Amino acid sequence: MIDFRPVLHVIGWLLCLLASAMMLPAVADIMAGNGQWMNFIAAGGITVVAGLGLVLGTWSNQKKPLNIRQAYLAAGLGWLVPCLFAALPFALGNGGLSSVDAFFEATSGITTTGSTVLTGLEGMPPGLLLWRGLLQWLGGIGIIVMALAVLPVLNIGGMQMFRVEVLSSRDRAAPRAARIGSTLISVYVGLTALLAAALWAAGMGRFDAVIHAMSTIATGGFGNYDSSMAHFDSATMDLIVFIGMILGGMPFLLFFTLLQGDWRRVVRDQQLRWYLGLMALGSLAVTLWLIDTQDFGPWTALRHGAFTVVSVMTGTGLVTMDYSYWTGMPVAVLFFLTFVGGCAGSTAAGIKVFRFQLLFANAVVQVRQLLRPHAVMVPSFNAKPIPKDVLTSVMGFIFVYALAFATLSMMLALLGLDFVTALSASASAISNVGPGLGAVIGPGGSFATLPDLAKILLAGGMLFGRLEMFILLVVFVPSFWED
Repeated sequence: MIDFRPVLHVIGWLLCLLASAMMLPAVADIMAGNGQWMNFIAAGGITVVAGLGLVLGTWSNQKKPLNIRQAYLAAGLGWLVPCLFAALPFALGNGGLSSVDAFFEATSGITTTGSTVLTGLEGMPPGLLLWRGLLQWLGGIGIIVMALAVLPVLNIGGMQMFRVEVLSSRDRAAPRAARIGSTLISVYVGLTALLAAALWAAGMGRFDAVIHAMSTIATGGFGNYDSSMAHFDSATMDLIVFIGMILGGMPFLLFFTLLQGDWRRVVRDQQLRWYLGLMALGSLAVTLWLIDTQDFGPWTALRHGAFTVVSVMTGTGLVTMDYSYWTGMPVAVLFFLTFVGGCAGSTAAGIKVFRFQLLFANAVVQVRQLLRPHAVMVPSFNAKPIPKDVLTSVMGFIFVYALAFATLSMMLALLGLDFVTALSASASAISNVGPGLGAVIGPGGSFATLPDLAKILLAGGMLFGRLEMFILLVVFVPSFWED
């Protein structure tokens, strides 16, 4: 029998943290003279009572590390339960959001997806806008911690390749992991502050600068305006956000390496090279298409083309122009990059660049093996051999990813969504991108008009994609619950 107490204890602390975060938008509404602050106080009170109840009710003087099954449950419930409580401010507010819409918006925020059911953001209370930004920012921290401490240990989707990089040292593993974790969170906070300062210096209001900085570094995509970054119509602001999105999609472990002075290792990192290379190729293709078919000037085409490609690939979802009318080649490029995503250990989602690298390295070895059948060849990644169990794990991950995408697309189509909407909504949810394609859920639309069941399915897809599939799948295996 699984001992649920350590799992519930972790969930309790997460709810206490969430309740504390609710006080910030309450203060923002009080300063703005908006009566919505009472909704955050009420939601915070409910959340902290539930959190403290779990913490105190499961308190034990014997501190033991979570076993493997408890770790899976803590990882899964550690995202689902906060989404439920984070929906309270949306449901209690005067925006008229149903419980389904509130849960969808909260889940989209915490998973840093960026899909929204809200319109008329310009007239929203500042507390609610701050809450959306905080959800994404906190979700980004959770993603980094999970990629560093959870996924490599659980051997999910080839992430065990990065366990050695985290723990290999003459030092003991725990102090080193703690040092890395504190450094990465400091980098995350520092980059957020730097982006906010840069946007403010470029002419963006302080409140807008903070929200967009949090949304950018978390590769989330929630903004304060329906038209996203197009509202500001500033090339300088676009450039700052563009750089921030690239940083958000990079492996945060490389920032730790860079702070140690080992810049050569950063330059040699194959994943980073592929990440920037795919981004550059996609940007070039879309830019040339805009010049050729839309009569854009070279710099204007580069500004909008590169921004759109980076936003989609990193799963940020911020836009400088409505690309829902695009057809042909750029749509194919964006659709492919939706699945690629960012790097392992970043706030971006998707399949991740390193998994494509591992499969490519394995394919190259197999082709060479056909020419030299008796030669011993081993695929490598960052000058390290790739174990067979890692390749097997990656192939299993991609198969489940494709199967989940196909299943969710068909379920949405059965609910009456048109082909483009069903396909792009499924890809957007599982890859945690945000806006989809077409007039309904594209950059100029919202998910508000979708059926409630479709929103629930998409919220489940967001969690499924953010938790790297297997964390949720494993709990449905009967043997998981056996002694």
